[in-house]
Amino acid sequence: MRKDILFPQVKGVSIAVVQKVNEVNVAEWFVYLINKNNYLLENVIVVSKGYGYENDEKRLTSTLRHGLGDVAENSTVLIEPIDPSVFHLNNQYWVSYYVGGLVYDKKFIFVPETIVEQNLTLIPQLHLYGVLHD
Repeated sequence: MRKDILFPQVKGVSIAVVQKVNEVNVAEWFVYLINKNNYLLENVIVVSKGYGYENDEKRLTSTLRHGLGDVAENSTVLIEPIDPSVFHLNNQYWVSYYVGGLVYDKKFIFVPETIVEQNLTLIPQLHLYGVLHD
């Protein structure tokens, strides 16, 4: 029964969309998983997709599945590059992993127009500026 299933709360895991300037001085955007915990995240899977409306038409990006394997304590892992042309959509990252035999999962959703320059803050774990979702 559903009431018998444990749904532990995700803590210490974040998704960051960060900006890097490449060697030809062009800004590129990347999505990272950040594990701020003092323990290993096992068998991490991230499913990403974008959805919303553009000019009153429903838009949906491809759904991408990323098997990140184990993520060490207090570490970061690159999930994917992201194109700024989808920043006007909801950008969803559904993270699932195991700790001690229990399954943890959480959806991180960057709502439209939140990934913008004025929302950038320093993300200490990456030493880059970006938008952090806890």
